[in-house]
Amino acid sequence: MFDSLSDKLDRALKVLKGQGKITDINVAETLKEVRKALLDADVSFKVAKDFCERVKDKAMGQNVLTAVSPSQLLVKIVHDELTELMGGTETDINLKGNPAIILIAGLQGSGKTTFTGKFANYLKTKKGKNPLLVAGDVYRPAAIDQLEVLGAQIGCKVFANRESKDPVAIAKAAIDFAKQNSHNVVIIDTAGRLAVDEMMMDEIANVKKAVSPGEILFVVDSMTGQDAVNTAKAFNDRLNFDGVVLTKLDGDTRGGAALSIREIVNKPIKFVGTGEKMEALDVFYPKRMADRILGMGDIVSLVEKAQEQFDEEAARKLQKKIHKNEFNFNDFIEQIQQIKKMGNIKDLMGMIPGIGKAMKGVEINDDAFKGIEAIIQSMTPAERENPTLLNGNRKKRIASGSGQGIQEVNKLIKQFEDTSKMMKMMSNKSNMMKMMKNFPGMG
Repeated sequence: MFDSLSDKLDRALKVLKGQGKITDINVAETLKEVRKALLDADVSFKVAKDFCERVKDKAMGQNVLTAVSPSQLLVKIVHDELTELMGGTETDINLKGNPAIILIAGLQGSGKTTFTGKFANYLKTKKGKNPLLVAGDVYRPAAIDQLEVLGAQIGCKVFANRESKDPVAIAKAAIDFAKQNSHNVVIIDTAGRLAVDEMMMDEIANVKKAVSPGEILFVVDSMTGQDAVNTAKAFNDRLNFDGVVLTKLDGDTRGGAALSIREIVNKPIKFVGTGEKMEALDVFYPKRMADRILGMGDIVSLVEKAQEQFDEEAARKLQKKIHKNEFNFNDFIEQIQQIKKMGNIKDLMGMIPGIGKAMKGVEINDDAFKGIEAIIQSMTPAERENPTLLNGNRKKRIASGSGQGIQEVNKLIKQFEDTSKMMKMMSNKSNMMKMMKNFPGMG
């Protein structure tokens, strides 16, 4: 995500390194490269030009403090302007009404139906809502099937009428059903098309008029760049939607849509999709995204993702087990499962300041845990509970059952033992004090 843009901005901002002060010449040289980086990322020419003008105006009006280099000052100005370009602050969803009605719009293939499922899961798990999903696409039978599969996956009811070809009637009936069955949010998934056309616009405008949604979200595929922005403008001119959802942000996206869409349609980006899993939906924070684009990481989002997956009571129980030296392979695999739920591994690494650049070009396979899981799952319950049972013959059986080599089995057991020792040491305060005394200035 934004890898190419991040690299090019990083190179552009290095122009000022070693310079004693900000001048017309070195700022112009830097901003020429910044503009080029933005255009390469498929940001519209006008947005890129206006962005660089604002950065120049702020840079030339600043005195460089002795404690701050010109390059550091310009990085801060670019960061602040990127944040503003993407909206400044996060924007909440309107959930007023009983039920609250949310209309989902977008082109076919933008990830609209998948987002509808993710959004329902978000409202259920993080907002305590009881959402009803509405299959409003009357042209594509597979859309109804897909929504029902997603609904079953997240435990949410789906309202569908396969016999009807009237999306307005379906939406009205769904709202009546929601009122009768205690659903406090109704999410209407509408039909998409391969391109903007009057028939589609008339249809979704009629649904809007009939149900008066409190929130209209426009879903765009972030990998389509400026096309996504142009489509958003066409939809906004007709629907006056409330917010944008960017999908497939984990793909090979250049970032143009994220950087241009707010400026063009003057509507906030509210959510971003970052994977296929139902949990892979994030609230859009402009400042955090600016941090990541400039290689500063996003430690706040990383901590939030960890907090969502790690239960406090379970953590206390695990700490007791570690202290008593009872940490076993069942606990080990449970920690792996929780890490996997947090999202794409490479994306998570990029949230750690400094790690994103260090990992550039390094391929991190999301299936990296598969071999470990296969080995642990090939152990008997007794072996997982009591790793000291693992002798040579048992290791051979486990290697054969997991499809892994004996070296991989031995390597995992060694890693497990080292991890157990470290966790045991860190759970002991006196040991931690001894370790700290070995570091200068911490004795």
